Parts: sequence; C-alpha cells; structure tokens
Amino acid sequence: MACLLASVFFLVLQTHAASPPPDHTPRGEGPGSESLNLLANETEEYAPLVGPPGTSKRVPQSIIIGVRKGGTRALLEMLDIHPDIVVAATEVHFFDWDENYAKGLDWYRNLMPFSFEQQITVEKTPGYFTSPLAPERIRRMNGSAKLLLILRDPTERVISDYTQVYYNRLESRKPVQVIEDVLVRNGALNTRYKAIHRSLYDVHMRGWLRHFPLEQIHLVDGDTLIRDPLPELQKVERFLRLPPRITASNFYFNQTKGFYCIRSDGRERCLHESKGRPHPVVNGTILQQLRCYFQEHNRNFYRMVKRSFDWH
Repeated sequence: MACLLASVFFLVLQTHAASPPPDHTPRGEGPGSESLNLLANETEEYAPLVGPPGTSKRVPQSIIIGVRKGGTRALLEMLDIHPDIVVAATEVHFFDWDENYAKGLDWYRNLMPFSFEQQITVEKTPGYFTSPLAPERIRRMNGSAKLLLILRDPTERVISDYTQVYYNRLESRKPVQVIEDVLVRNGALNTRYKAIHRSLYDVHMRGWLRHFPLEQIHLVDGDTLIRDPLPELQKVERFLRLPPRITASNFYFNQTKGFYCIRSDGRERCLHESKGRPHPVVNGTILQQLRCYFQEHNRNFYRMVKRSFDWH
C-alpha cells in the first residue's frame, strides 16, 4: 500500500526545470580518490626501489571492490590493524579506468606497498563493483583473488552518494540542487541517476558471478560494521584465513562523531572528516518510492548471494 501511495504521489508531483548537477564526483576530486597522474609521478620519484629485507611489492591477493559509499574506507582502515595485512594508500582505479589499465600490471604492482611473504596485500577501489570490465580483468590477474564487497541499505547509500557530491560541489563553488530535484525527473523517480543505478546490487553482482564463484566473494554488512565493527571484521579474518588479531580494544566510540574510531599501535585515529556527514532530510513519499523501487532488486540479490540483509 505504501508503494502504491508513493506512486500516486508521483503522478501529481510538479516537475522542475532546473538542470541537474553532475551525479558523480569528477575523477581525482573526491576524498580518498587522489589524482592518479599525481600519484604515479610521486611513486616514480619518491617510492623506494627496495623495501625492507624480505619484502617485495606484489599484486593484491584481496581487493575491496565496493560499493561506493558503502563503508569501503572504514573497512580498509580497520583491516589495516591486522599485522598480516598491508593496504594500498589510495584508490588505484586500475581495473575500471582504461587509461590506467593500459599502463600495465607492472605499473599497478608498483603502487602496492612492500609486504612480507606471509602478509596479504589489500587494495580498494569502490568503482570496481559497478564496472562491467573489472571482473574479467581481475580474474585475468589473479583468478584466486579473494574479493571483499561491503554493502549498506541501497536507499541510504543513494542519499550518502548525493551528500558526498553535494559537499564536493559546495567546496568547488559549483551550483547544487536539493536532493528531491535530483531524485525526481518529469514527475517520476529518476532511475537514470547514477547514484540509484549504483544501488542495483543484483545488476552488478551478475557480472562478478560470471567470473568468480560466490565462495571467493565475502559480503560485509556495512550497516553492522558502523554499529559494531568487531564481528564483521572477525568474519573477514576467517575469510582471508588469517589468525585472529583484531580485538574489541582496537575500537572506541567517538561521541562527537557518532561512530567508532581506531586504536592501534599506541595511536588513536578516526576516519576523515568527510565521513559521517549529516544527510539531508528527504521527502517521505519520495523516500518510500525509492525503497519500493529497490525491493525486487534486493530480493534478486538475496537469492544470488544466498543471504538476506535488513534493508527495509
């Protein structure tokens, strides 16, 4: 009934003539996605040619493939606590950007950290999950790679996606639109909005399951990770076949920020200030229509991965 009422609302909704803003962050301008050209230059000029004795640079054995605004940065930072994990410093976009993929595997490997033989190198680029090219390219590199996919409620993910772009545009002094004007076009839900398409988890998962068995893709519940990180991280440790080293003492709840921060190696650190920004209040009817739109896609996804999530 709620979905039906939301549909009726859209029939009488007034359309807006304002032009839509770009619905994705320009390459190299978002937090955590530094310019790869600058990164490559810095790597070539400053990266040591030889690491500590017994180490080498290796392509990742595990990759966080997405999803954008699903909690990928939090997951990477928390996994970095483990002594047997080393992480790439930035989002490399090797498998989803043709211009980087053309630079070859040696270029990609050179952007990885030095690691010991027993350590696992982890890279994360959220754009991989929605890329039609990334699954096959990763399989070609390493068909036994262990993939980590962190997901959250698809409706909340859309709002978070919008929020990041909104603040990026404000900081760049570019025009912005209220979220309702982005979500609705010509009186109907704007399903061409890229943020909505990114939340169609079943659509993107099909491509990954064509190239990797489900057993090689571990799903992390991003909503749970934020509320109670330890159980989700212990599952990742088991998936990666690592000894349990992450404990409750590695986390403390920051009342000001409203989420958990990390305590490791005698240091305390929280995620970048761009994380955890307040979301806009969305018109309830539009929000309900968005949830209705995702319902069938969510059910398809549950069947694919043989588990369900608490996405209302």
